[in-house]
Amino acid sequence: MSSEGKKLFNIIILGVSFMFIFTAFQSCGNIAQTVITNLNNTDFHGSGYTSMSIIYGVLSASNLISPSLVAIVGPQFSMVVSGVFYSLYIAVFIQPATWAFYTASVLIGIAAAVLWTAQGNCLTENSNENTIGRNSGIFWALLQFSLIFGNLYIYLAWQGKTHISEGDRRTVFIALTVISLVGTVLFFLIRKKEDTKAPGDDDSINEILGESSSARNKMMRAVAAFKKSITLSFTKEMLLLSVTTAYTGLVLTFFSGVYGTCIGAVNRFGSEEKSLIGLSGIFIGVGEILGGGIFGLLSKKSRSGRNPVVMLGILVHFIAFYLIFFNMPNDAPIAPMEGTDQVAFMVPSKEVAMLCSFLLGLGDSCFNTQLLSILGFLYSEDSAPAFAIFKFVQSICAAVAYFYSNYFLLQWQLLIMVLVGFFGTITFFTVEWGAAAALAARGSDYSSI
Repeated sequence: MSSEGKKLFNIIILGVSFMFIFTAFQSCGNIAQTVITNLNNTDFHGSGYTSMSIIYGVLSASNLISPSLVAIVGPQFSMVVSGVFYSLYIAVFIQPATWAFYTASVLIGIAAAVLWTAQGNCLTENSNENTIGRNSGIFWALLQFSLIFGNLYIYLAWQGKTHISEGDRRTVFIALTVISLVGTVLFFLIRKKEDTKAPGDDDSINEILGESSSARNKMMRAVAAFKKSITLSFTKEMLLLSVTTAYTGLVLTFFSGVYGTCIGAVNRFGSEEKSLIGLSGIFIGVGEILGGGIFGLLSKKSRSGRNPVVMLGILVHFIAFYLIFFNMPNDAPIAPMEGTDQVAFMVPSKEVAMLCSFLLGLGDSCFNTQLLSILGFLYSEDSAPAFAIFKFVQSICAAVAYFYSNYFLLQWQLLIMVLVGFFGTITFFTVEWGAAAALAARGSDYSSI
């Protein structure tokens, strides 16, 4: 197999592995609060929102050290170990205990920081400036198939049920744990990069992340990776992109946890309210996959760069927010176990709710594929620190959003996303214009997304 063929193979395996792991984890996130609400009369006293806030809070802090950990053990082994911790978190729901639930939330926060830092490093190592757009699209589309499979199972298994029994819960979470472990094992199929570093190239990230049997050299690489993360954090481009990244963190919280809870709390949806959570996840996944395919796989046909895709993403999201505001009761995110009988500005419509799910996924894919692409382009030599900063900002904003989701009515959550999304779009445009100018100065063709 040629060098390019091996790199494409690695990207596909990376995407499929993440697809299995996040089929389990995202399905778990979508139904966690609903399942926990049905445990109110037991000894379990956890909160799905609080758990996710802990996860993303720990994740954000852990991104300060994740480049160092990846530098020491390598991206492949980092992803394997992280996948195991994802599986343990999901397994907690088989027999829930409050202490185990929150302990697992802390551990998966650390594992997630390492997993996504290693993913960014692996994606960049197997790409160049001509293939980073395509590879970002392939990875993103494969990853988002996770929303289809897990939520399809939930939709079919919970159709017509208003209460989730102990047997239903155990069956779902045993299956999700096994799926997560399958994705973890697949990481072993990724082929290691051949050492192509030029002699004397001591300052490159290849040196930082290179192979070495010396414990002293590994520690030096870890320290260098940490210093590089701090340095990159204060560059103009990274500070501007952080606003866009912050928006993706808020949206991630909304579509992966809050919106499904809203749908499940609307009593006017009748006996379908719980199964609609799974159907909503499927439509989000369809939007994500469609966006990844169009704006990633077909990127070579675009000659106008990343900005039009991001513009489309924010417009699609604004339409979704407007429809959700009109369709969903204002107290839906914080409704009690009995649900809510309130009505917004229209009688709640299942069709409108599913359309909004699709639009949320499509808009999210617009932002994330372009962020992955521009980070891989701007920081091809510093991929691990750059992607660690990306996940740091995204996850801390997700943690904040999960925290206020316990208290804020729907209208305030939507308003926050509108404001941050507006400014995040402007800052992304600014960085992209700078990237276009850099390409022009080098005499390159501005044709890759």
